[in-house]
Amino acid sequence: MNKHGKKYEAAAKLIDHKKVYTVAEAAELIKKTSITKFDGSVGISFSLNIDTRQADQQIRGTVVLPEGTGKNVRVLALTNTKIEDAKNAGADFVGGKELLEKVVNEKWFDFDVICATPDMMGEIGKAGRVLGPKGLMPNPKTGTVGPDIVKMVKELKAGKVEYRADKDGNINIAIGKVSFETEKLVNNINVIIKQILKVRPQAVKGVYVKTCRIHTCMGPAIHVVCGE
Repeated sequence: MNKHGKKYEAAAKLIDHKKVYTVAEAAELIKKTSITKFDGSVGISFSLNIDTRQADQQIRGTVVLPEGTGKNVRVLALTNTKIEDAKNAGADFVGGKELLEKVVNEKWFDFDVICATPDMMGEIGKAGRVLGPKGLMPNPKTGTVGPDIVKMVKELKAGKVEYRADKDGNINIAIGKVSFETEKLVNNINVIIKQILKVRPQAVKGVYVKTCRIHTCMGPAIHVVCGE
C-alpha cells in the first residue's frame, strides 16, 4: 500500500535520490517540490554523529538568518528598566511583572518568543512551570536574556532562530518559505550549514554530519552537500 499521496509521489519523481545536490541546486528544486496550496515553510535537517548523552557533545545555540524566516515573529520583551528601548526596537509586547502574571494566570500566549533583561529573571524563574513546557523560557545561552534589549528584540524580529540537537543527534530548523527567491534560500541555508559546522564538538572524530537535507512542509527531502 502506498503511504504517500499522488502529489507527494509526483514531487518525489523530480528528485534524483541518489544525488547529493549543491545548495543552489537544492534551493531551486525545493520550490518545485512543494505540495501544499499555501506558502509552505522550508526546513533543513541535519543528522549528526554525536552522542548527546555526553555534556561536551550537546549542541544548542542561535543564528540570525540574513533573509529572515518569512514569519512575523511576535516578541514579548520583559523588563523593568528598559521599557521604552524595547518598544522603540519593535517589540510587540513590553512590560514587567504584570505582563508575566498575565501569561501565567490567564494563559496568554499571543507571542512567539520572550526576551528579558536580567532584572526580570527572578520573576521568570517562578513562571518556569508555565513557560518551560512551551519552550518559551528565556535563556542567556540562546541570547534571549541580556542587558541589551534593543539588540535582542531586533535580532528576533529579523529572523533569529534557535537550533538544538535532540537525543538522536538530529537538528531541524525552519529557514524560509517556498515563495522566497532562490538566492534568499541559498543565503539562509549557507549560514545555517556554516554555523552547524562551526559548533562541531572536539570530541567527535571522523564523520560529523551524516546527512543534511532540505524539505518543504509535507514534501520530499533533498540531500544537500554540507561542505565538511
